[in-house]
Amino acid sequence: MESITSFNPATGEAIGDYELDSVHIIENKVRCSLNSFIDWKNTSAFDRSVYINVVASVLKKRKYELSSIITTEMGKPIRESEQEIDDCIDLCKYFAANVEKFLETEFVDTDAITSGFLYEPLGTILNITPWNFPFWQAFSTCIPALAAGNVVLLKHSSYVPMCSMEIENVFSQAGFPRGTFQTMMVKGNMIARLIARGEVKAVSFTGSSETGKKVAAESGRHMKKFVLELGGSDPFIVLKDADLEVAAREAVRARFLNAGQSCTAAKRIIVDESVAKEFTGTFLERNRELKVDDPTSPETDMGPLVSEQQMNKIQRQIDETLSMGAEALLDGGPREGNGFFFMPTVLTNIRESDPVMQEETFGPVAPIITFKNEEEAVNLANNTKFGLGASVWSDDRDRFMNLISNIQAGFITINQVVEEDPRLPFGGFKESGMGRMLYRIGMQEFMQLKSLKIY
Repeated sequence: MESITSFNPATGEAIGDYELDSVHIIENKVRCSLNSFIDWKNTSAFDRSVYINVVASVLKKRKYELSSIITTEMGKPIRESEQEIDDCIDLCKYFAANVEKFLETEFVDTDAITSGFLYEPLGTILNITPWNFPFWQAFSTCIPALAAGNVVLLKHSSYVPMCSMEIENVFSQAGFPRGTFQTMMVKGNMIARLIARGEVKAVSFTGSSETGKKVAAESGRHMKKFVLELGGSDPFIVLKDADLEVAAREAVRARFLNAGQSCTAAKRIIVDESVAKEFTGTFLERNRELKVDDPTSPETDMGPLVSEQQMNKIQRQIDETLSMGAEALLDGGPREGNGFFFMPTVLTNIRESDPVMQEETFGPVAPIITFKNEEEAVNLANNTKFGLGASVWSDDRDRFMNLISNIQAGFITINQVVEEDPRLPFGGFKESGMGRMLYRIGMQEFMQLKSLKIY
């Protein structure tokens, strides 16, 4: 049988093999999802909230075990893995507490005695999710979809088969009815066939813009609803009145969290030229304090990249940018020895056309570019095909409010790094996606509206 091999990116060693689902198993899982949906959608919103609360309890009980699996399989420092499980717990509790309110029938005054609209689940949701936040990215779609009365087929990244199976185990241990949540152990070449299945009613995809376009095209071909959370090249804009010490410290966190492997990472640092020297000096000092080492150690700040392929891609982007005239203030790159460790790199003398400005840099490289005025800052921020998030650092309300209204991004923070929050809808502009995840709006993406008039 063909299988998926799991590797430890800190050592480069294989740590497990997982058999791919056979055609027979895939058929059974898809049909089982259809059968389970009939019962699950008729389960009351309150009862579904109870199930989801139990998921939170299972996650809490298994937090350190699951965190260790995340760190072992994709290299994230153990502190970050533990935070990821905590975030999933909070997500479950939020939707468990609010699902009944989110699904209430809304009444409208018309010429009828009673009129309004109600929400109904779509059915089986195919959730295609990446490796960089293996639990969070799966849960941020699955929990709202399940709370709404849908059932879920999870197609996880081939980099994290162990995490994928453990996610299914969590739902099983929480007592979810058979077929309500299932993991599909398949490779990417099966996605088109799964989308084409009549049982699948909608698709949620998180990943690259290039693959997202293919998912959208395939979904559209079969008249399936889809939600896309795609790449990002978030600007981190530092105005001259910002607290530079805080901004520099948080820029390090925003750029190098998860070794820079995040859609919402601050991938372009844009600084007022009047404070650029001071900011850059502090930023470099904070960078040199980062401990890049064994991700299982609680002292480690940054672990390895997920694969050698990822290392090579980042190095190519850096090399091409340097060849176009950029300079390395901090010359990082692959670390000698085992594993896929890549030391932080900081670049300056950047031009807007450089690869690190126009492509998504999914690794620990930080380009710093300066601006003369706020109009130029906005132009720099918007000069990208992406529009996922942005952060602005300033103590002048009028100044940062002007920037907010002009920056093309789906999630903007002031004096804080960009982080998803279940209490707010999340998604991007331009090639960073379509639709929204999280909050009531994210839940309703996987529902259909039924309007009623009673005379």
